[in-house]
Amino acid sequence: MQDINNTQFFKFQREQQFDVKEVLDRVYEALSEKGYDPVNQIVGYVMSGDPTYITSHKDARSLIMRVERDEIIECILEFYIKENYGGK
Repeated sequence: MQDINNTQFFKFQREQQFDVKEVLDRVYEALSEKGYDPVNQIVGYVMSGDPTYITSHKDARSLIMRVERDEIIECILEFYIKENYGGK
């Protein structure tokens, strides 16, 4: 029987957060391994929000759903601008 005079502690473990670049790297790799064109599949996912554009191989589908689609676009655009214009 528990002593009701003592406070119970509960520690919530947050779900592991992933860096968008890391997620894209892993999803790209999984799509390539399965023979898909990673760019087309990722664009399909970002445009539609339909996770079936992403293979479940190596948990790629569940990984990509852990980041917001606008974060994916932001990451890609920041990379493009940095590579082409030296910004940010």
